[in-house]
Amino acid sequence: MKKNHFFMLATLLLSAAMSTGSVVAADKALAQGKNYHRAKWDPIHFKPAIDSATNEQCLACHKEILDRKPRETSPAGVKKSEVLAWYETLNTYEGEQDTFHRRHLLGPLAKKLMDMKCNTCHQGNDPREETVGSSADSPHAPAMRKMVDPNTCLMCHGQFPWKHMTGLTGPWTEAGKAFGNNCMACHAVFRTNRHKVNFLKPEAIEEAGKTNGDVCYGCHGGRAWYRISYPYPRHAWPGMAKEIPEWAKNRPTESQARFLNDVKTK
Repeated sequence: MKKNHFFMLATLLLSAAMSTGSVVAADKALAQGKNYHRAKWDPIHFKPAIDSATNEQCLACHKEILDRKPRETSPAGVKKSEVLAWYETLNTYEGEQDTFHRRHLLGPLAKKLMDMKCNTCHQGNDPREETVGSSADSPHAPAMRKMVDPNTCLMCHGQFPWKHMTGLTGPWTEAGKAFGNNCMACHAVFRTNRHKVNFLKPEAIEEAGKTNGDVCYGCHGGRAWYRISYPYPRHAWPGMAKEIPEWAKNRPTESQARFLNDVKTK
């Protein structure tokens, strides 16, 4: 079969597929053709197809992200076995150093407490200009020059907002000792409607957090990439005061719609 005929057939298969299995098969057929320029314009990289894309579809072409391994030795000659990476400093980390994508999709903690998918973070990619305010804009314009909206990362990698918390006099690394490193000492009563989004396992998080504060702290300051904290939605909880604190007056009251689809709480 001629090469151009192959791609025409693969594209037709992808468009006409009605089941996940056939879509994945079409994606693999397209991936085997190894035509990067055709693949980057595939509808799966744009709205609305990206919203329903499965990991199998994404990994049909991007499988290398799970095959990569960290260097055994850095360019400066430092062996990974002789140093502690910053993400390994919490007692919730298991195993050796691992790559970014593997930690989020295949790591022991990720499997236990999360249900991360490729499109949890990646909401498509417009190769025309990758910037907002351009002629290529759509209602879902990408974050400027980035493959992921930083606000998505900020949800789990922001600073611990202790200044907004009654009873805390400093960062959790200091004030947490007074609470026995137990976040549930207060959160058994306050902000009890939490974690109910489709990329987390709420019950598993709550159970693990009862005995290990690092489970909570890990995503609430313990692995901070940014100098700011994420403005989490204030979902109403039983006993919630009617008066809204000054710092929370502009907070949303519900998570983004895309994080509420197919929410699993069991």
